[in-house]
Amino acid sequence: MGAFFEPDNPDLQRQERALLVGISLPDISPWEAEDSLDELSRLADTATLAEADRLLQNRDRIDATYYIGKGKAAELKHFAQEREADLIIFDNDLSPAQMRNLEKVTDMRILDRSGLILDIFARHARTRTAQIQVELAQLNYLLPRLTRQWTHLSRQAGGGAIRGMGAAGVRGPGETQLETDRRMIRKRIHDLKGKLDKIGRQMATSRSSRSTAFKVALVGYTNAGKSTLMRTLSGAPVLVEDQLFATLDSTTRSVDLDHNQKILLTDTVGFIKRLPHHLFASFRATLEEAIEADLLLHVIDLSHPQCESQIDTVERVLRDLQLEDRPTLLVFNKIDQIDAEKMEEIARSRDMREDAVAVSALTGFGLEKLKERIGIYNQENAVTLDLQIPQKEGRLLAQLYAEGDILERQFQGNDVLLRVHLDRSWADRWQLNRFAATAEITAG
Repeated sequence: MGAFFEPDNPDLQRQERALLVGISLPDISPWEAEDSLDELSRLADTATLAEADRLLQNRDRIDATYYIGKGKAAELKHFAQEREADLIIFDNDLSPAQMRNLEKVTDMRILDRSGLILDIFARHARTRTAQIQVELAQLNYLLPRLTRQWTHLSRQAGGGAIRGMGAAGVRGPGETQLETDRRMIRKRIHDLKGKLDKIGRQMATSRSSRSTAFKVALVGYTNAGKSTLMRTLSGAPVLVEDQLFATLDSTTRSVDLDHNQKILLTDTVGFIKRLPHHLFASFRATLEEAIEADLLLHVIDLSHPQCESQIDTVERVLRDLQLEDRPTLLVFNKIDQIDAEKMEEIARSRDMREDAVAVSALTGFGLEKLKERIGIYNQENAVTLDLQIPQKEGRLLAQLYAEGDILERQFQGNDVLLRVHLDRSWADRWQLNRFAATAEITAG
C-alpha cells in the first residue's frame, strides 16, 4: 500500500484517494454492476489507491459526450471534493473525447478501467518480455488520449513500461511538442512490435525444442489460485500474492506424475471482465502457452460468490482464442473455504463429470486425484512398445528408463528386450520403430 501522511513527517505523502464510478444499464443486472465495482475497488487497491467512495448511476444509455451526462459530471465534481478524492476512476472504458470533457467539467484527473489495469500491469511486469508487452499496450492506449493538458512521455523510465500512466496527469507541453511526442510514440510502437516479433520467434523455437513433453496450461480468472496450484504441484518456488494480476509472465515447471509420467505445467496471466482487446493482443505471447497446450486446467475460485460469472468470462476468452475445443479439465479450487451445501450446489450446476475435480491448492486436498486425471489425458497420448535394443545403445536405454515405464525386461545376447510404456512423441522423436522386437517378450 502507498504511504499515509503523518503530521510529524511531512516527507511522507498520503495515499491517493480514488472515487469509483459505475453505470448500471438496462441490460446489466444490479448485482453485476455492484460486483464489477467491487472488482474495480480491488484493482484500485492493487494499484495502491485508496477508495474514497463509490457511485453507481442507473442510466438508460451512455452519454456520448460526458458518459454520465453533463449535469451528473458537474455533481460528480462536488461529490469528489467532499470525499477529498484525488482522481476519479470509471468502471468502463472512456473515449478520448469523453475523458477530456470529464476532466474539463470536474477539473480532476480521470482514469478508466483500461488505464487502471495497464498501470497495474506496469507495476507487476517483471521480465523484459512482459515489460515490452505492457509498454506497447500503454502506448496504444495513450496515443489517442495525448493532449496539451497532460502527457506521460516525461515519466517514461529507461525505455521500459510507463509507470503510473493514467493517475499521473502531469501538465505537459504545447501543441508543437505534442506532435513530436506523437511521432515518437508511433516510432516506439513500431520498434516494440519488432522486438515482440523476435521474442515470439525465439519462444516458438524454445517450445519446439520441448514439444515432446505433454503440455498443460493453467487458465482462469485472476486470483483464482493458479499460482498456488502451480507451486503445490511442481514443488518449485512461484510468486503467490493475494492481488489481481499478480502473475503476468508465463512460468513453466516440470511436474512428475505417477508411473514415470512427466508433464510441463505453465501458469498464464489471469483473465478478467472487460479486459481491453488491445491488451490481449499485446499479451498474446503469454497466452501462446495456453494455445500450444495439450490440456487446459481451468482453475475456478469456488469460494467466490460470482464464480459462475467468472467461469463464463474465462470460457468466452477461450472461445476468442479459438480454444473452446481444446481438452479442458475444470479445477474447482478453494474447496476448503466453502460449506458442503454450496459444494453440492456447484456440483449439480456443473455436473462434476469426468471434466471436473475439486481441490484445495492451499491444503493439498484433491491434488492426487487431479494428478491422476491429468495422467489419464497424458495416457491417451502414450503407447506401449516391444523393443529389441543393442546394449551398446546405452544413451537410448538410459532415456527410456528415465522417460518411460518399463513393464518387462529381458536380455538376449547383446540385446535388451523391453516392453515400455511412454509418450508417443518420445517414440516418434527417437524413431523407436527401427528397434521393433523380433523376439517374443515374456513376463519375467
